[in-house]
Amino acid sequence: MRLLLDTHTFIWFVTNSSKLSISVKALIEDENNEKLLSIASIWEMAIKQSTGKLSFSQPFQIFIQQQLSLNSINVLAINLDHLAVIASLSLHYRDPFDRPLIS
Repeated sequence: MRLLLDTHTFIWFVTNSSKLSISVKALIEDENNEKLLSIASIWEMAIKQSTGKLSFSQPFQIFIQQQLSLNSINVLAINLDHLAVIASLSLHYRDPFDRPLIS
């Protein structure tokens, strides 16, 4: 199964938060599942860290790279095809970081 982790799911998983359900944690830990994290989520976390709304135990880049590697999570790029889908989304999806995840 392919899993696209949203920003909060990734944060909750790598920080071992009780906010993450046991069933979702099991899916992420299952080595048979392909785990993906959009570059949009990494971008969102960088902004949140720069505004003081998020902090990790290590410098941002080191923490993200280690967690991606330790948890076998691949980064999903944003390409022109994704942007074409974003351009066609209704305004129902206003969050600028949810839009590329949807596409």
